[in-house]
Amino acid sequence: MSIFIKNALLNGKKQNILIEDNLISYIGKDKQEADETINANKKAILPGLINTHTHSSMTLLRSYADDLPLMDWLQTKIWPAEAKLKPEHIRAGTKLACLEMIKSGTTCFNDMYFYPEEIAKTTSELGMRAVIGIPVIDIFPNPLVDSSEKAIISKIEELGKFGDLITPAIAPHAVYTVTKEKLKWIGDYSEENNLLVHTHLSETEQENKDCVKKYGKTPTQLLKDCNLLSSRLIAAHSVWLNEEDAKSLGNNKVTLAHCPAANMKLSVGHAFNFALTRSCGCNICLGTDGASSNNNLDMFNVMKMAALLQKYDYDNPTLMNASETFNLATRAGAQALRVNAGVIEKGKLADVILIDLKNPKLVPSHNLESSLVYSADSSCVETVIINGKIVMQNYKVEGEDRIVEEAEKSAMDLVK
Repeated sequence: MSIFIKNALLNGKKQNILIEDNLISYIGKDKQEADETINANKKAILPGLINTHTHSSMTLLRSYADDLPLMDWLQTKIWPAEAKLKPEHIRAGTKLACLEMIKSGTTCFNDMYFYPEEIAKTTSELGMRAVIGIPVIDIFPNPLVDSSEKAIISKIEELGKFGDLITPAIAPHAVYTVTKEKLKWIGDYSEENNLLVHTHLSETEQENKDCVKKYGKTPTQLLKDCNLLSSRLIAAHSVWLNEEDAKSLGNNKVTLAHCPAANMKLSVGHAFNFALTRSCGCNICLGTDGASSNNNLDMFNVMKMAALLQKYDYDNPTLMNASETFNLATRAGAQALRVNAGVIEKGKLADVILIDLKNPKLVPSHNLESSLVYSADSSCVETVIINGKIVMQNYKVEGEDRIVEEAEKSAMDLVK
């Protein structure tokens, strides 16, 4: 399959782009022969956005438990609802999540949730790219999670059979839900097998205090002892890091997935310290978190919130400028998830989106990156191509009405 995209705005110039199989094979002014041609006049071509922290199937719990403190939210609403989850709920919720992400320009996401094999199967069927984490929780019993070493290895092997759109990872939930012994095994096993690891880190002050009380160490120090600090690690939230923690994470090239919308909504009491973590060498990316704590999966929304939160909380309007912010949602995310994407260049994966420059939100556009970060939303995304295949064109995804209907029924079944 080949796709010729003509007259697209790229880096301020009109360019023609040829996609062959799943790669960008040509960028220039010349016409190219292809199976399909897309006229991208008055459109900009961009790398697909990359969501580095979410729980996809939690779309079914959108608006279910809002305006609650974090632990009340988890213990009285989310965990009881999740105890009822069945594979059919996961499939319906994942389809809805993929639909929402595609329609808002996301081409790859990093997921951590129950029934990972169902998430992987559904995601690949819809043509999205994802890193799917095998959830690990072993401090207390959870009927949805088998945290034995044998089960984890088996799930990784199972996820590895879904093709090149799906990358298996290990997802220990947090230091307060996973034993030190299991964290150490994950650290060693992921190193031996070069696997990504996805976890929550220092999301709340209480998490830090409890970890120090139990282990005499901060969560970051505990992960270091467990051989988990490396470029393999994607640590979500990380809003309660001290300078020593930040330096340790940076020295080990850890990726931090900043989730500003969820952090503000759940009032975790602190703003992520972008300036500190960046200066320490961390790879910083953006994530939506789950739709029950955000309440959407729109990375345009996250970019704006991330930039504004930094400027407001640290009283510095120059912090996290538009170019830096867009980079966090594209190039940095691709680096974190080991995806050959994040920029429009020859030889890169054809994970690209077309933005409608005639959308009123983008008029006038004196600076496209500023417009994308501060003005755009999902309504600006006209076409999405993932792995060289068109998954949305003219704002429509095949079967989207059916996906919405199934998700609505599944959500009502889950919380009845």
